[in-house]
Amino acid sequence: MTREVSAINEFGQTDAISIPAERALTVYVDKRELVTLMTLGAQPELLVLGFLRNQRLVQSVQEVDSITVDWEVGAAAVKTRAGISDIEARTSKRVVTTGCGQGSVFGDLMADVDKLVLPQASLTQSQLYGIVNAIRLKESTYKSAGSVHGCALFRGEELLVFVEDVGRHNAIDTIAGWMWMQDAHTMSGEDKVFYTTGRLTSEMVIKSAQMGVPIVVSRSGITQMGHEVAQRLGLCTIGRATNKRFLCYSGAHRFCFQPELAGERLHATT
Repeated sequence: MTREVSAINEFGQTDAISIPAERALTVYVDKRELVTLMTLGAQPELLVLGFLRNQRLVQSVQEVDSITVDWEVGAAAVKTRAGISDIEARTSKRVVTTGCGQGSVFGDLMADVDKLVLPQASLTQSQLYGIVNAIRLKESTYKSAGSVHGCALFRGEELLVFVEDVGRHNAIDTIAGWMWMQDAHTMSGEDKVFYTTGRLTSEMVIKSAQMGVPIVVSRSGITQMGHEVAQRLGLCTIGRATNKRFLCYSGAHRFCFQPELAGERLHATT
């Protein structure tokens, strides 16, 4: 996950430091080259499965026969059971996203958004603080090497899965793949919360909604389009979540405020 290199610090001294080990993984679907993902490569099969899911190229995990990864050639070979209909037309239009790591999506970002129906869900301020604290305590590549994004899936305050990658899109795709590999009855989204260290862009909001997760928490902020899509979907977005501070940008009806837990508010003085 990391490599050691030498760097010179502000005192002119040479230090040995760790940096993330970024790799290129070219995805082939039924022997057709689809896309190259830049990734840490921790869970490449789940990353590829989640990518196919979030690009809406496959509708269920049963459509995929196998995913084989060969790091010697940097390739992932996907074999489907019946092929993907109109794959060339569906992947002809590519949008390079705002994500670090050159995330990309195929087709219209807003296609079928209005067909998404999110389950009923709620989150308390106490649970939010538990989530933020769980991430703070989590041992991670970010703490040792920096330069990566982390994403996680929670049930209440319970951390179910934590993924890091060079881009937040890779991390959320890996979680989407992980969810598909779990029991469908226990992995529905109504009691889940998605957490990301990255900003909440439109594609991150849409991917969360496609996974059936109606509450998203970020250590960073939100973009205008991300905000518009979240409001359109009725998805709860919470950003700037560090320590006991946060901002609820949308979907406040899903959030139970407990202001007494935030402590005394500091007022600016002149």
